[in-house]
Amino acid sequence: MATQRSAVSRRAVLRGTVAAGVAGALTAGARSPARAADRERVAVFGGGVAGLTAAHELSERGFQVTVYERRALGGKARSIPVPGTAAAGRPELPGEHGFRFFPGFYRHIPDTMRRIPFGANPNGVWDNLVPVSEVRFSRRDADDFRIPLRSGGFTTTPEAFRETVGAGIATALRMPPTEGMFFADRLLVFNSSCDARRFAQWERTSWRDFVAGHERSHEFRALLSRTLTSIMVAAKEELASTRTIGNMGEQFLGNPLEIGNDGGLDRVLNGPTNRAWLDPWVARLRELGVRFVLDTEVRALRAAGGRIAGATVADRSGVESAVEADYFVLALPAERARTLWTPEILSARPELAAMDRLTFDWMNGIQFYLREPLDIARGHTAYIDAPWSLTSISQNQMWTTKLTEFGDGAVRDCLSVDISDWNTPGPLYGKPAKECTPEEIAREVWTQLSAHLNDRGELLRAADLHSWFLDPGISWHDEARRTDNADPLLINTAGSWECRPQAHGGLENLFLAGDYVRTNVDLATMEGANESARAAVNALLDVAGSDAPRCRLFTLYRAPELEPLRRIDADRFAAGQPNMFELRA
Repeated sequence: MATQRSAVSRRAVLRGTVAAGVAGALTAGARSPARAADRERVAVFGGGVAGLTAAHELSERGFQVTVYERRALGGKARSIPVPGTAAAGRPELPGEHGFRFFPGFYRHIPDTMRRIPFGANPNGVWDNLVPVSEVRFSRRDADDFRIPLRSGGFTTTPEAFRETVGAGIATALRMPPTEGMFFADRLLVFNSSCDARRFAQWERTSWRDFVAGHERSHEFRALLSRTLTSIMVAAKEELASTRTIGNMGEQFLGNPLEIGNDGGLDRVLNGPTNRAWLDPWVARLRELGVRFVLDTEVRALRAAGGRIAGATVADRSGVESAVEADYFVLALPAERARTLWTPEILSARPELAAMDRLTFDWMNGIQFYLREPLDIARGHTAYIDAPWSLTSISQNQMWTTKLTEFGDGAVRDCLSVDISDWNTPGPLYGKPAKECTPEEIAREVWTQLSAHLNDRGELLRAADLHSWFLDPGISWHDEARRTDNADPLLINTAGSWECRPQAHGGLENLFLAGDYVRTNVDLATMEGANESARAAVNALLDVAGSDAPRCRLFTLYRAPELEPLRRIDADRFAAGQPNMFELRA
């Protein structure tokens, strides 16, 4: 039975014995959990980035936190030990759901990382981030090209933006100058659009329609329409929201001086994710008093009187038990969270019913372990002509922990590949990835990579292949001759913002955290998960009447030079007129 204390008494508890200690615990330097005789209890369901973030912020503020996780802490961000590969005292080879990268415009994740101790690192885990220097665009039977990742130097006047971005895109991507200028014009339209237009017009417009992808050259469609959406968010150009894709373009191309960024354009960890980030994080949370209950999933939420009165969880064997808490943070993926909505919950928060209209697709990884190091790029590589929309990174070059320290000691590199299109037939088997066995997926991906990398010489050699590992979230069902995916990805389709809930609503003590919750970053990413958890914690602090400092929330960069144009656009939008730079009005 849930604790039956009034909201007034809960606020009094925190204002009295807890808040003073919490305020001191949140000052710079080492933090420790507040010591209070009657700390309020929070149940966090889900131990991915959102759940761990919520637990971190709440425990620093003196709450008694228990995290329930059904599989493994870290969720899609975690390292995954490859079964059966440990040898001679070395640990298993590190696999993963997909490679991690940390763009400079990520602010919430780095802020958390700085508060996770790691050896002698002065900035904790944050010091384990290393910049990559380039991105490679690989073509099949065509010249590849590389783009250095460094800050530009132009001012963002409309004329300078158009000329510099347009010429830069045309040169870097080797397309006609008119195509580069056209794309720069489209970015200028978005970057100078007011918020009202972004939400009412561009949110409901597909990226392909916005950039007129169906009217442009093959190069334009391949690079700036299809590749940009599928690689970034596994989305299809005809479905992806212009507001979402435009926001990302505004960060990468509309902020050449990286103003407000936390580091360079693109960074990766200097080792396997668990070792470089997640294991130290969990250790820190344990120090703060967080309790973890693993192999346990939430089965039901019971609502009564405008509150969650309790929850039911089940362990791996199916044995159920009740969970009592003062507050409940649901940090599950959207596709799992929406299965918990009861008529009582939907009566209190009717907006949650719209989550049934959210769209999900697949973006999962496969790792190829190699006996010799690769020299593909000092960063990520996009395979432009690959039907399965592949991207990769050679990891050993970035790691201080070398792969020879894992497995049988023979692996010297890992080519970690993300598959973003699971619905288009591949050239080897003529089937989409969803209809391929794991072995067929591995051979098909290798074939598509080879077609890009070996057209000018043998860069990817079969003789060097030690083994491979497919994300275990992908499972093959022989009878149906299809795969299932335990970890689909939310896709920001045009108009989907209205289907995404706020962190808090009509149920007083229920808070939502996850990359489907409305956030400023507005993308299904670790950053979105972290930001949403901070919003959930801030709402919880408000309900609790806590005097503890609120979690810091960051906003995406917008060029201040264009702010006068956005004010003009607000008037134009209110008058039913197009953006002043709209060429296709």
